Amino acid sequence: MMKKIVYSIAVLSLTFLLISCGAWKTSKVAGVSDMEDNKGVTGEDKEAVAWEKVWEEALSQGEGVKLTPDAKADVNDVLFDYDRYNIREDARPALNAAASYLNKKREIHIVIEGHSDERGTNEYNLALGEKRARATKNYLRSLGVSPSRVSTVTYGEEKPLCTDSSESCWQRNRRSSIKLSDLD
Repeated sequence: MMKKIVYSIAVLSLTFLLISCGAWKTSKVAGVSDMEDNKGVTGEDKEAVAWEKVWEEALSQGEGVKLTPDAKADVNDVLFDYDRYNIREDARPALNAAASYLNKKREIHIVIEGHSDERGTNEYNLALGEKRARATKNYLRSLGVSPSRVSTVTYGEEKPLCTDSSESCWQRNRRSSIKLSDLD
């Protein structure tokens, strides 16, 4: 059951990541610098292929994480319980895989975005988003990822993935998202 949840979360996250990421340099991602040579491939397509390679490699090296079509996606999103900011057990395998990859590819910098659902005041949700981003950063730091390679930002309820007023929708919005950064 726990694996199904992690895999489902993974699929949603990669989908969001591939849709929401803006322009970034493929040279930032080790092992995909040859992406520039692909004729007829748009920048967004290059980005999608590069991200897929990054997380596929990370998942294939992760602790007990099986690589399935559904497993590639949610390495970059960590879901949280209502009014909480502790890292849940179902998020740990994906974060462990991401940390393993980031420890091997030390030139990669990331930004962790903290989010909340719509319930609560704006100020409270911004603070909760910050706590979620910091908790994710601290977990990665505990696995050896240098804090100097990780920055955090909070969006609170400002960037929801889902706008329905339902528990399943709110769950998707209670997250921290890992994004590539152009930090040097």
